[in-house]
Amino acid sequence: MSNALTLTVPEGLPFIDFEREFDFPVSEVFRAHKDPELLAQWLGPRRMAMSIDHYDFRTGGSYRYTHTAPDGTAYVFNGVFHTVRENDFAIQTFEFDGYPDVVSIEFLTFEDLGGGRSRLIARAVYPSMEARDGMAQSGMEGGMSEGYQRLEEVLTGAKV
Repeated sequence: MSNALTLTVPEGLPFIDFEREFDFPVSEVFRAHKDPELLAQWLGPRRMAMSIDHYDFRTGGSYRYTHTAPDGTAYVFNGVFHTVRENDFAIQTFEFDGYPDVVSIEFLTFEDLGGGRSRLIARAVYPSMEARDGMAQSGMEGGMSEGYQRLEEVLTGAKV
């Protein structure tokens, strides 16, 4: 899979932008974000096991899931879906239990490129520069890149 993640951390601004193209239609990429069974197969690094407490990808829905490292360390994430428009757009919050009270808001746009291809464009906004910098330095880029590689593998094997 040759589509690379582009992650931008602008100087002096409390947000992170990312973009990734996929060799799949918007409907398939969106479904992989919506369907908890598919999501559990690709979200996060390969070395982590994922369990989902609940995941309701709709306007007004919420989520809570755990990534567990090989050494048994658990990383719990939760949030709320404020807006979800099918095959188009989502606004969600994102919180890591290890840093309570630091909530980001994420804007995800699913763009049709034609020819069975799509692009995911996103912005994550943080409550402070410190929170943004902590996320940027957490290994986020590597985990996201690996997760999106896994997403393409899931879509290659799945009839979504």
